[in-house]
Amino acid sequence: MTESESTPVRCACCGEPLDSPADDSAAPSGYCSSGCRDVATALGDAPDRRADATVLQSEPGDETVGPAHEGLVRTYLRVDGTYAATCEAYLESAAESLEGVVDASASYVTETVRVDHDPDLVSPADLEVALTRLGYTAYIRDEATGGPTEGDSSRDGDASSPTTGACVDSQAGAETRAVNEPDSETGAETGADTRTVPDSATPPREQVSRDLRERRSADVLELRYVLGVVFGGFLLVPYAAVFYPVYLASFSDWGVLAHYSTFEDFGGVAVVPVLLVVTGAVLYLAGMPLLRGAYVSLRLRRPNAHLLAALTIVAAFAYGTLAFAAGRLDVYYDVTIVVAAVVVAAIYYESAVKRHASDRLTDLTSSRVAHARRYADDGTTETVPVDDVAPGDHLLVRAGERIPVDGWLLEGSCTVAETVVTGESLPVPKEPGDDLVGGSVVRSDAAIIAVGDAPSSRIDRLTESVWDVQSATHGVGRQVDAVAAILAPIVLAAGALVAAGSYALGADVTNAALAGLLAIVVVSPWALAFAPPITVAQHVREALESGIVVFDESIFERLREVDVVVFDKTGTLTTGEMVVHETDAPDDLFAAAAALEDRAAHPAARAVAAAVDDETRATVTVEDFESNARGVAGVVDGQQVLVGHPDEFRDRGWELSSTLAERLERVRESGRLPVVVGRDGTAEGLVVVGDEPRAAWDDALEGLAETGVDVVVLTGDDATAAATFEAHPAVTYVFAGVSPAGKTAAVRRLQEPGVGGKQNPEQAPEPATVAMVGDGTNDGPALAAADLGIALGSGTALASEAADLAILEDDLAGVSRAFRLASAARSRLRRTAALAFTYNVVVIPIALAGVMTPLFATGAAALTAGLVAASASRPLLE
Repeated sequence: MTESESTPVRCACCGEPLDSPADDSAAPSGYCSSGCRDVATALGDAPDRRADATVLQSEPGDETVGPAHEGLVRTYLRVDGTYAATCEAYLESAAESLEGVVDASASYVTETVRVDHDPDLVSPADLEVALTRLGYTAYIRDEATGGPTEGDSSRDGDASSPTTGACVDSQAGAETRAVNEPDSETGAETGADTRTVPDSATPPREQVSRDLRERRSADVLELRYVLGVVFGGFLLVPYAAVFYPVYLASFSDWGVLAHYSTFEDFGGVAVVPVLLVVTGAVLYLAGMPLLRGAYVSLRLRRPNAHLLAALTIVAAFAYGTLAFAAGRLDVYYDVTIVVAAVVVAAIYYESAVKRHASDRLTDLTSSRVAHARRYADDGTTETVPVDDVAPGDHLLVRAGERIPVDGWLLEGSCTVAETVVTGESLPVPKEPGDDLVGGSVVRSDAAIIAVGDAPSSRIDRLTESVWDVQSATHGVGRQVDAVAAILAPIVLAAGALVAAGSYALGADVTNAALAGLLAIVVVSPWALAFAPPITVAQHVREALESGIVVFDESIFERLREVDVVVFDKTGTLTTGEMVVHETDAPDDLFAAAAALEDRAAHPAARAVAAAVDDETRATVTVEDFESNARGVAGVVDGQQVLVGHPDEFRDRGWELSSTLAERLERVRESGRLPVVVGRDGTAEGLVVVGDEPRAAWDDALEGLAETGVDVVVLTGDDATAAATFEAHPAVTYVFAGVSPAGKTAAVRRLQEPGVGGKQNPEQAPEPATVAMVGDGTNDGPALAAADLGIALGSGTALASEAADLAILEDDLAGVSRAFRLASAARSRLRRTAALAFTYNVVVIPIALAGVMTPLFATGAAALTAGLVAASASRPLLE
C-alpha cells in the first residue's frame, strides 16, 4: 500500500477526514463542509494550525501517536495534589525519566498528565506507580472519572422490539484503547441533558472509587489544616502565658510584667522539650505541603513562593531547637506554627472554595455512554459495557436514549438529534443505511445499531481532543514565583553573610549559626506564599456569587488580554430549545395538531404541544395516531389531521397551495422550522418553530464590542439560521455550517498573528488572545483550544470540563461581568502582593536595632496575614 493510499485525505481547514460522517456533500473540494471553506476563505490558511488540528482529531484510541512515534500509546492520568506550575514540571520530569516514555505533558489546572509511551516497556500501571510520590497520587484518568466496569453485564430479559425503525453506523479504521473510556450510563433524555441509570444497574465501581479519591484528597488537606490549628493553638498557650510576658519584661517592669522578671534566666528545661515535639508534629502535618513544594522547586532549580515560606518555618524551627540546646529562652517555634498554619490555611481555603464552585455544576451531565443494550435475534436484550461491544453486534437504542457508538440505520426510520455533536439545532430524519453518530439522541421511534469493524463514538473523539488540549501545559506561571526565584537566593545569601560576619566578629559557632538562622526568619518574605491563594480564593468566591464559576485561577489575567470573543450560536446565543413563534392555522386545527404532537417525541412536536394549554387539548379527542420521521397523523374528532414536513403532504397527495409554499420558504430563510398542518387532504396553515435568542443577547454583544474586542459567531446550522447575528453591527464574522473540528480550526486561525483582534498596521502582526463561549459537547475541543473557554450553565459536563469558567443560569450578561471582575482583580492582586512585605518592613528594623524577639516576629506575621486577608476580602465590584 502506498503512503497516499494509507493516509486519509483530510479537510484543508480542520484536518477532519473527508470521508467522515461530518462531510458536507455540497462543500467544495478540499473541505469537509462549506463552513470550513468559509473559515479558510475569511481567515486565511494556517498550515501549522492545520497540522495541529489533524493531530487533535485523530482517533481516540489510535496507538500511533504520530508518524515519528510508531507503536506508541497515549495514556491520560489524573494526579491529585497538584497545585502549582512546579508540580507540572516535576511530574513531567518523573514520567520522562522512565524507559519507554517519549513525551509527557502535565496541567495542574486540570490535574492531568498526558504520557506518550511504548506499552511494551512501560505500562499505565507503571506510570501510576512512578507518579505516585511525594504526596502526589496518580490514577488512570478514565478510571478516575468513572469508566465502565469490565464484565459488568446483565440480562434484562427485555423482549420488546423497536417500534418502527432501526439505526446503524460503521466506524472506519481500527481502534485500540490504551485506557478505558470514561462514560456515563446509557440514559433516556427528557428535554434537557439528564440520564437514567438502566434498571437493576448500579453505579460503576470506578465512579465510587472516583468519589472516594476526591473526598480523600480533600480530606487529607483538611486534616492537615485542622491538626495544624489544634496543635498550633496548644503550643501558643504557653507562649501567651509565659514566654511573651517574659520577653516584654526585658523592656519594662510595668504592672504584672514585674512578676515575670524572675523568669529571664529560665532555661526552659520543663516546657521547651514539649514545645519541640509539638512544633515538630505541626511542621510535619501542617507544613508538609510547603516542604514538598520547596523540595520540588529545588529539584527543578525553580525557586517558588513555597520555598520562601519553607525557609522561614524551617529556619525558625532550627533556631528554636538550637537555642533550646544552648539554654536560651528566645525559641521561635511560634513563628513556625503561625506561618505554617496561615499559609496552609490559605491553600486549604482556596481548595475549598474551588471545590464549592465545582459542586455548583454537578447537575451538568456527560454525553458519553458507558453501557449498550445488545439486541439478540430472539428479541431479548443484554446490557453490556460499551467496551464489550463487538463487530457484528446489533444494539437497541430506545427513543430518548443516546446512541453508544457510531453506526448506520439498519432498517425502518427514526429521528436523531445531533446537537451535542454537530451543533445543528434541528433533529435529523434517518433512513436505512444513513450514518449515525455516537453520542447523538434518538428522538422518535427506536433504533437498532449494526456495529461495524471498530466500535467507537464521535463523542469519544471529542472528549479525547479536549483531554489532548487540556493536558498541554498552560504556560501561565505566577508572577509571585518569578519574584520568589529572585528573592530566595538573596535570603539564603543574607543568612550566610550574617552567620559569617558574626563568627568573624568573635561569636562562637552556635551563636553565629543562630544569627544566620534569625536573618533568614527576618528577611524571607514568606507571605508571598500566603497572599496569592487567599486572594485567588476570594476572586473565585466573589465570581461564584456573581454567577460565574471559575476553574482556573489565572482566568482573570487571561480575560484582560482577550482580543476576540467567539460565540457558539445554538444553546449559547440562543436557548437551544424549540418554541412556537407564530401560527396562522385555525384555532381548532392548531388544538388538534397539538393533541397529536403531544404523543410524539420530536423537539418540534413538544414545542407545538406546549403552545396549547392542557385544558384546550382536553377538548379534542384523538381516535387514531401514527408517526414517522417527517411528522404525525391521526384522526381527531372524526377528521383526518396531518402535521409535519411539507414533503409528507406531497407524498400523501395532500393539497399544498403555492401561497403556503412561498410562506414556507420565507420561514426557512429566516432560520426557523416551518411545520405544516392540515386536515382532510388540504394543508391549511403553518406553525413556525425555532429556538429563540437569549434575553439581552443584543446588549451582551454590544457591551463586548465596546471594550474593543472582536465578536465572532460559529454555528453548525445553515446560514439562514444565523442571519440575525450576521446583521448585528457588533459581530465581525459569522461562520455557518461549521463542524466541531471546524470550530476548533476557526479558533486556532483567529489566534494566528495578524488575523484576529485589533492589529496596529505600524507594528508587526501579533497573535490574538481568543475566548470561546459555548454550551455543548461539540464545543468542547474549541473551548479547550481557545486561550479562554467560557461555558454556559446549561452546557454538558464535557463543555464545562473543557472551559476555564462557566456562566450559571445561562446569563449572557455574565460574560461582560466576568471581564469587569477581571479588571478589578488585577489591582487587588497587586495590593495584596505589596502587603505581603509588611512582615519584613516591620521586623527588619527591629532586628537591626538588636531587640528582636519571637513576640515581635509572631506579631508581625499575624499583622501581615490580617492585612492581606482584609484587603483580599474587599468587594471587587463596588
